[in-house]
Amino acid sequence: MNIRYTKQFLSKLEDIFAESDYALRYEKGSFKSGYCLLNDHKIAIVNKYYTTEGKISCLIDILKAIKIDNSKLNEKNRTLLLELSQIEIKL
Repeated sequence: MNIRYTKQFLSKLEDIFAESDYALRYEKGSFKSGYCLLNDHKIAIVNKYYTTEGKISCLIDILKAIKIDNSKLNEKNRTLLLELSQIEIKL
């Protein structure tokens, strides 16, 4: 899968979070990895000052780190999540 660092692709990743149990928020902060993951509350927080590329990379990292119930996702998002789990991100 070829990742395009565009706002449209960012929206597709945000749709996966919208259909899952995790809430996605963009906040300011000095996160060491660019994001903070609160597993107990199922909240993912990404640095809002990141570029589109940075946000996409963070969201992909988060999606690889958390467990999402595939039955709650529509077919397009399920396929995208499967493809994302099989790729390696390099900036």
